[in-house]
Amino acid sequence: MTQQDIARMTGVSQTTVSIVLNERDDAAVRIAPETREKVLQAIRRTGYVADPIARRLAAQRNRFLGVFTYEPVFPAGLGDFYHPFLVGIEECAESIGCDLLLFTSAPVIDGRRRIFSQDNRLRLADGCVLLGRWLDPQELARLIAEGQPFVSVGRRDDAGGPVPYVGADYPTATAAQVRKAVELGHRKIAYVGEGSGPESHADRYRGFVAAVAEAGVTGVRLRFTENVLDELRRQECTAVFVEEFADGALLAAEAGRRGLRVPEDLSFVALGDPTRPASTDLDFTGYRIPRREMGWQAVEVLSAILDGTGGETQRLLPCEPVEGATLAVARA
Repeated sequence: MTQQDIARMTGVSQTTVSIVLNERDDAAVRIAPETREKVLQAIRRTGYVADPIARRLAAQRNRFLGVFTYEPVFPAGLGDFYHPFLVGIEECAESIGCDLLLFTSAPVIDGRRRIFSQDNRLRLADGCVLLGRWLDPQELARLIAEGQPFVSVGRRDDAGGPVPYVGADYPTATAAQVRKAVELGHRKIAYVGEGSGPESHADRYRGFVAAVAEAGVTGVRLRFTENVLDELRRQECTAVFVEEFADGALLAAEAGRRGLRVPEDLSFVALGDPTRPASTDLDFTGYRIPRREMGWQAVEVLSAILDGTGGETQRLLPCEPVEGATLAVARA
């Protein structure tokens, strides 16, 4: 079914059908109400749907929003770290009357999908939400240079210009947990993780370092290795802040096997939600990342960019503290 078919059925021109379909108010006044209604009835009766590419060419918008993830396999499982982000993206897109286009065919190079290879398929959508722990700065710079509308889920450093994003306020959330540990008497606190690389890691460590310095206590950074527990004991750390929840679960289990009690002998703080499966019965103290809200607001920011309505294009959302049961008063 085409616009020409609708025009023949109703005895009007294709131009008239196009004007009715695109709801052009400036031209609608020249169409008799009964003619307009006749066209609309034919559209409803036939189930006609305008070709999105043709409408894009005419109106510059097809109300398709893209979702691109740098992960090799598109995350969809209920237990997947990315699932709440996708729920928020979907719910907001639905609320503003947009459809989602999931980009899953991008080539995987060095274990990561790439936006730019032989072509840039992101242009099929009006704009795109980017997901992933690490986003390629060179690709971000190219998107900015080419004027392609996009928003990152997660704070990103500038890449040839400011990157639109909705992220979690990791520095503030981490600093609050450090202050809590200090109030409980901990004077030697370890940060176990990379503390660098992806912005989410660097932001956590930045909050940790600032809070430790402000409190006047000792902070130690260690990478997660098979000997990290030995190093923690050697340096007499009483509280461990883990960058990755799953690493904390493994470390706490090993501490238990060595006869250490959690949290009486060694306290733990998890800096966010599990990014990979973690088996533990412990109720970790720490904070949760506002993943669903980040997804929702990423679509809000993208929609504002597309509509040209302005507003903040870089947002940091507060994390939710989790009281848990793995941070206790430090042993004297």
